[in-house]
Amino acid sequence: MDTSRLTQINPAKMGLTLFDEFKSFAFKGNVVDLAVGVIIGAAFGKIVDSLVKNIIMPLISTLSPSDQSYTTWHWIVRGKEIPYGLFLGEIVNFLIVALALFIFIVKFLGWLLKSRKNEEVAATPALTKDQELLTEIRNLLESRAGGAA
Repeated sequence: MDTSRLTQINPAKMGLTLFDEFKSFAFKGNVVDLAVGVIIGAAFGKIVDSLVKNIIMPLISTLSPSDQSYTTWHWIVRGKEIPYGLFLGEIVNFLIVALALFIFIVKFLGWLLKSRKNEEVAATPALTKDQELLTEIRNLLESRAGGAA
């Protein structure tokens, strides 16, 4: 058995290196931002869940002709109870979360990304005369190569 390799392994050094690698990974800006986003998302999900269960669905159940809460709405099929009221509550919950995400990602971040793109385009300097001529030559060569093929 080769013990020379075992003597080269320093557990204290390996542990410190592993800790340093973990520290550099865990405290990068992207990982911390992601963790904050997940925590805020979970809190937002709880708020929306409470909104649906405690305000929206009870209001919807007051519009129904029966005196029952939406949580008791059910069908009975072959002696089995199917609670469709709870399912409807989850659908409303999903739709509200999806709407909030749509507004935030598409409308807010889309607007933000468009404004950044416009700033980049505005910051791009105009082509010099030499650059314009080179661009025209390139386009002519490409059109001739495309026509010959």
